[in-house]
Amino acid sequence: MDAIYYLSPTTQFVLFSVVKILLAFGVTLTFVAYAVLAERKISAWIQDRVGPNRAAPVLIQYLPVIGPALVRLGLFQPMADGLKFLLKEDFTPAYVRKVYFWLAPALTAVPAFLTIAVIPFGSTLGNPNNPMVIADLNVGVLYTFGIASLGVYGIVLAGYASNSKYPFLGGIRSSAQMISYEIAMGMSVVAVFMVIGDLNLSKVVAYQGGGLFQWMVWKQPLAFFIFLIAAFAETNRLPFDLPESESELVGGYHTEYSSMKFALFFLGEYANMITASAIMVTLFFGGWTFPWGGGPATGLAGGLAHIACFLVKMMVLMALFIWVRWMFPRFRYDQLMDLGWRRFIPLALANILITALVLAALNP
Repeated sequence: MDAIYYLSPTTQFVLFSVVKILLAFGVTLTFVAYAVLAERKISAWIQDRVGPNRAAPVLIQYLPVIGPALVRLGLFQPMADGLKFLLKEDFTPAYVRKVYFWLAPALTAVPAFLTIAVIPFGSTLGNPNNPMVIADLNVGVLYTFGIASLGVYGIVLAGYASNSKYPFLGGIRSSAQMISYEIAMGMSVVAVFMVIGDLNLSKVVAYQGGGLFQWMVWKQPLAFFIFLIAAFAETNRLPFDLPESESELVGGYHTEYSSMKFALFFLGEYANMITASAIMVTLFFGGWTFPWGGGPATGLAGGLAHIACFLVKMMVLMALFIWVRWMFPRFRYDQLMDLGWRRFIPLALANILITALVLAALNP
């Protein structure tokens, strides 16, 4: 490790940036794989079923004690799912617009990974010059909303390129839904940044570093509620999965997709859930800080503990996403639009006004 200190500051910066990108990318992909398994297990628990408990490599099940236990937990199911997507026939219908048809899945998956770049997932690993964020932008939240809004183009393009009525309707629904709830989501965080006075996400975490009761979820509960519900709509999750509702549109915008192209839509949905959870942890739950407070880590162990704290908070919100999907029925489309335009946008505006009045009263 001492050899690192002989490198120039620029080389150290590039080296640490590459390590952080690989770490964030690897952790996100692992989370996607096991979020699918968690969804299957939680849905099985809610429906009083066993869930995945069969898939395993050939020799694993013959290991004494630990082998059967791992198989029963279903830990190898994500590997089986990945192989299935890779080995299935990649069929492209003759009537689709091929270039857009191939481009749409990538456009859906990529923005979710780009958004992770500005989220501080830890403090430091001992060196204060290398914070655990890939790009510590002063306008991090604007970058987040700008990149996240690109995801809708992939879905709209998939609906257009499929040249079929159900995907087209799914694409139209998705564009209207995502634009509607982006407004409410963006307005909800305005009040948060009025209180903190900075758009940098690392500063947001530092503001909440005093402990549990400094977290913004207590100071801006309405903003958190609006952001949470809008996140369900932005990620096309139940009860707002109208762009792909099976009972009305077969599979919506991804009806014509198969194999790895379909897997990319799947990857994009779960990566968006992870990103939304990470942003909520950063904005409302203190980011990487412990509930009892504390500043940046001064050593490796403390830095790893901060990353673990961030991941645990994120997993709790992911579990909430999954639980809601299996507990609530789907909204009608008019109800979805009514909730977004006639409830959440006025509420977010009122929250901004009340926050401004309180801040003006406290800081005359």
